[in-house]
Formats: sequence, structure tokens, C-alpha cells
Amino acid sequence: MKYIVVTGGVISGLGKGITASSIGYLLKENGYHVTAVKIDPYLNIDAGTMSPYEHGEVYVLNDGTETDLDLGNYERFLGIELSGAHNITSGKVLKRVLDDERNGKYIGQTVQYVPHVTNTIIEMIKEAAHIPINHQTPYICIIELGGTIGDIESLHFVEALRQMNDNDMSFVHMSLLLDDEKTKPTQHSVQTLRSLGIFPDLMVLRTKTFISEKTKNKINLHCQTSNIFSNIDVKHVYEVPSILRNQGIHICLAKKLDLISYLHMEPNIMPKNSTTNMIFDQTIHVVIVGKYCDNKDTYLSIHRSLEHSAHYIEKNVVIDMISSDNDDWIALSKYDGVIIPGGFGDRGIEGMVEVARICRTTNKPMLGICLGMQIMCIESIRKIDPQCTSSEFDPTNANNVIISIDELDQTKMGGTMKLGVKETHIQHKNSHAYRMYNSFSVFERHRHRYEVNPSYQELLEKDHLIVSGKDINNCIDIIEDTIHPFYFGCQYHPEYKNTLEKPSPVFIYFLNACDRIKKLKYFSHVTINT
Repeated sequence: MKYIVVTGGVISGLGKGITASSIGYLLKENGYHVTAVKIDPYLNIDAGTMSPYEHGEVYVLNDGTETDLDLGNYERFLGIELSGAHNITSGKVLKRVLDDERNGKYIGQTVQYVPHVTNTIIEMIKEAAHIPINHQTPYICIIELGGTIGDIESLHFVEALRQMNDNDMSFVHMSLLLDDEKTKPTQHSVQTLRSLGIFPDLMVLRTKTFISEKTKNKINLHCQTSNIFSNIDVKHVYEVPSILRNQGIHICLAKKLDLISYLHMEPNIMPKNSTTNMIFDQTIHVVIVGKYCDNKDTYLSIHRSLEHSAHYIEKNVVIDMISSDNDDWIALSKYDGVIIPGGFGDRGIEGMVEVARICRTTNKPMLGICLGMQIMCIESIRKIDPQCTSSEFDPTNANNVIISIDELDQTKMGGTMKLGVKETHIQHKNSHAYRMYNSFSVFERHRHRYEVNPSYQELLEKDHLIVSGKDINNCIDIIEDTIHPFYFGCQYHPEYKNTLEKPSPVFIYFLNACDRIKKLKYFSHVTINT
């Protein structure tokens, strides 16, 4: 097994995940079986209870693990499906150590960070690295260490990686090159890394433009590495593999790790179905009306799904975000389609209900995801019961159309939701759901604690909101309006299984509907002169 470790210095948010994904992509495209591990130093067991404002989107894996958004980058770039073992947190590590101590593994020993915690980290990394991917054992494992070198919470991970270091491991250190190519912060971050026993083989520097040779020489002098690469600001993240490839980063890594085929790598590799340098004739304007619009990473997977799907149907897509706290919805008229995404809590809910009503009455294509689908049901039932809402927002209301999932323990907040891949059975062949999937059986990833009250199905369908998909327990997974061009809601998150090579059929279908209705509205206003 070969290991490539990506660390970061100066500031967090440098794009370590995109860099790690790009390196993995380059190696994968040259025939190597690649996997990825994300190390998050925080004490949380997982990212499920973290605020989207602070941490960005929570990404859900097939097995239901709630993770950092970088695992979404790995899956999209590499076209692989990861598991909870591929996301290692301090919380998971310390829990295993303490469980082992209680079970007598360390009888007679004083349990310490070194060697017990560091040994456990090494054990967890190797376990994750050897998990088969697409039925094959990986040959290369990309490890991203979250946070910034020097953070106190990551020191035990740095020490474990130092202990692992041998000829089968390469260290890539990312840093920020400030304006005017100021290098002092980068020098200090490398100095900190070296003081912890790790000497980077390569450096990738975030910068606005390519680094000058003069600056490279200065960094080499102080940091003692001549393998310096620029990761410049780009319009699309899918340009990064090509930028790094053209600087020869794959050859540098291949030489360090003794990868036998590095001399035969083809130039100018680009991710399949990437949006890079592709401009089409038609543009579709989509707005996401959500609760967490101040952080661009909150709905990252939805953004990527729209980009991939638009490229697949050879259209451009422009994506805006509007807070559901807004009370002026005239702006909706300029968009070709609307998405109401998932979320928690009652803030901004009334704005979402109004958006759903507007989309439904004006025939504007709308996609409701998770909470978005629940909002569509609330909007429908309020026609006969103005007080109807969700038990999440008003638990005292006995007539809510959205209720909690009874079998789950509602006294806990972490890991208590319906999570991971579940099967949905399409109910009608003559439905949007069947046409988009071309199958009666659908497997998508869920993340929710509430669901549609099945006793309301008859009332919903009287309002033309049919149930076109249910799970094996007869829970409602898909609804759609039978007299609307495209008014579609799904309880699951289709964005989580979207990849570069296989865009989500839900988003493809949604964008096609937006484009179709846009053209119908255009031609209905065209006057033909004779």
C-alpha cells in the first residue's frame, strides 16, 4: 500500500480536499486503484450535529455515516463509494481506545497518547486503506489531515503519521502564498511541520497566479524542498487536476513512491463531464431557497449536481441562493427553476411554504429535497387546515402532516436519523419518478428525522399531489403534482450519489424540465410577422 498525506498550514480552507481529490484523480486515470481517508481532529464522533454555518454541508455516505464535505469531493472526483471507516475523527479514535481499555486490552498498562492513541490511529488508517473499492483492493491511499499544522488537537495524528513514514509514503504540504508572494507564513508552517518530525516531499501553494522561479528558489532555500507547485485560483474546481498535471506533480509523486508507469502518463488529463472550458448556447438560471445561504459550502453537493447535470445535457447553469427568511418573492420570476433543500428548525419555514405556493400556482419547475418535500406537503394541506405544519415546528399540534419517525430515539441528537442508502419503490410507471430513473426500484441516501404522515396521502392526492415512491415500510419517499409541468419532491438526498461520470437523474430531469418550460414560455410570446 502506498500513502500520500496532504497537510495544510497558515490557514484552514486552503482547498486540501480538492488538491487531495485531484491527485487521486490523476493517479486513478493512470490505472491505479485509489482510495481516500479524511482525518478530522475534532472530538465529535461525526459531523452530524455541526452547524452548517461553521462547517459547511454534512455529507452522508452509503452506510449512513455523516461526514465532512471533503468525502463528497473524493467520491465525485474518483467515482468511488466510501464508508464511515474512511472518516477518522478524534472522537472515534478516543472512543475505541477507551472501549479497549474498559474491555481489558491494556490491563497493567498506563494508557497514553503515545503509544496507545497513535497505534490506534495507525490501525484505523490501515484498516480503511485496505477496504475494497469497486470490488478491488486499493493500491494508493490519499490521506487528508484536516485543520492546520500546529493545532493542538491534531498533534496525535501528526505523530501517528510520522511513525508510519517510510518509502511507501509521501507528504504533500499545502500553504498560502500571500499577496506580493510573501513567503514568511509558509516558512513558519513548514518549520512547525519539520519540528514535529515530518519533512514534506512536495509543496502546493495556493496563490492567485503561478509562482515565480525567484520565489520558488526562496522557498526551497528555507523549506528544503525543490518540488513546489502552484494551485492557482480557478473558476471551476475541475480545472485543478489539469493545472497540477501540467506542472508534473504526478511524475514527482510517482518517482517518490516508485510507481512503475509514471513515464507513460498522458498529458492534459481532465475529469470526465467536468464543466471546465465548456460554454453552451443555452443557460438555465436556478435559485436555491434555503435556510443557510451565508456559507457557500452549505449546499455544495447540490451545486455540483446542477453543474454536472447541466454539462451532461449541454447547457450552462447559473445558481443563486436566496434566504428563506426573505419576504419579497418577486425575484423568483427571473429564475427558470427553484430548489428547496434540506434543513432543520423552524426558522425560514413560512418563506419556503410561500415559495412552494408560488411555484405551484405559476407552473414554475420546483424540486423539493428532504425538508423541501415536507414543505410541499405542508403547503398542500394548509388549503384545508391553515394551522397544519410539522411536529418538528409545533409538537403540540395533533394534526401535523409531517411527523417524527416513531422507531427512532428522539432523546438523542447524534446518529438518530434515518441515514444512508435506502430502497424506494416507484408506485406508478406514468410518473416523473419512473421516467427519470427508468426503474421501479431506486436506491438513494437519506438524512432525516421526520416524514410525511401516511394518513394524509388521500388528502394530498385529492390536491393532485400523488405519492409516486415509497420505501419498504410504506413511508412516503416521493411526491409529485400530476397537473404541474414539474413539481417534484423527494424525502432522500439525490445530490449525495451524484458523481462526475454519473450525474444524478433527478437533477438532469429537473434541468430538462426548466429548459422545456422556459422555451414554451418564450415561444408563447413570440409574434410571427407575415
